Amino acid sequence: MSEIKTIGVVGAGTMGNGIAQLAAQTGASVIMRDIKDEFVERGLGAIDKFLSKGVERGKVTPEAKAEVLGRIKGTTDMGELAAADFIIEAVIEDLDLKKSVYGELDEVCRPEVILATNTSSMSITLIAAATKRPDQVVGMHFFNPAQIMRLCEIIRGQATNDQTVAVTTELAQKMGKETVEVMVDSPGFIVNRLMIPHMVEAARMLQEGVASKEDIDKAVKLGLNYPMGPFELMDFTGVDICKFVADYFAQELNKELKWEVPTNMKNQIRAGRLGRKSGAGWYDYNK
Repeated sequence: MSEIKTIGVVGAGTMGNGIAQLAAQTGASVIMRDIKDEFVERGLGAIDKFLSKGVERGKVTPEAKAEVLGRIKGTTDMGELAAADFIIEAVIEDLDLKKSVYGELDEVCRPEVILATNTSSMSITLIAAATKRPDQVVGMHFFNPAQIMRLCEIIRGQATNDQTVAVTTELAQKMGKETVEVMVDSPGFIVNRLMIPHMVEAARMLQEGVASKEDIDKAVKLGLNYPMGPFELMDFTGVDICKFVADYFAQELNKELKWEVPTNMKNQIRAGRLGRKSGAGWYDYNK
């Protein structure tokens, strides 16, 4: 594997732009691609805003901010990723879409380039099957916000080779992350496999009248020393995302009560209360 000088990031949303910033901070040139100019510009704007806050707090110099932004190029042209030495995909959690993207990347990128997916729960093996290089496809799961959260899960697909894992781990650590290796391609990997049942059970307890959402959140924060309670965390990540992953687990891991989403969570989504991103979830954020 040659030196990684240029990193391609597919997807300029919340995770994509955060990963692009991290990549640029390592000194690499970054090509951040999305399907519309407005998405690309929004992603670049989010990076600028994040770095500007760092400047205001004295954690980033204006010169460092300018250098990072200068290393990131936005584009809607998938063909420009031919210049990348390493790819990190961060498109929405839609398996068919991801497979389509990987089919394109397989054609565009040089044969030796590793293709890493930031999926939070989906099968690396299925994604890799859309390429002619399944041994060079790997999970590289960052957490939101990518610039702050310390962990990156490195996940093996069925065919992922040791060199791919080693290169990806080294890159994640260069980005300032602590890494863990998921040795079996299992839905949800480590963190989400543990976290989603915790969220679903909290919603079920609320539906059964065991306690209020405020007291459940308080109990978890003070009793388990978590920084956020399950309802606060669902609002932060998206109630719809939690349901999507729980449904995926039910499909992949056999339908058990622990994966079955309760009616109150479904109704939150039906009402458009998806969390902070929609202005309201379990809690209201427009007050």
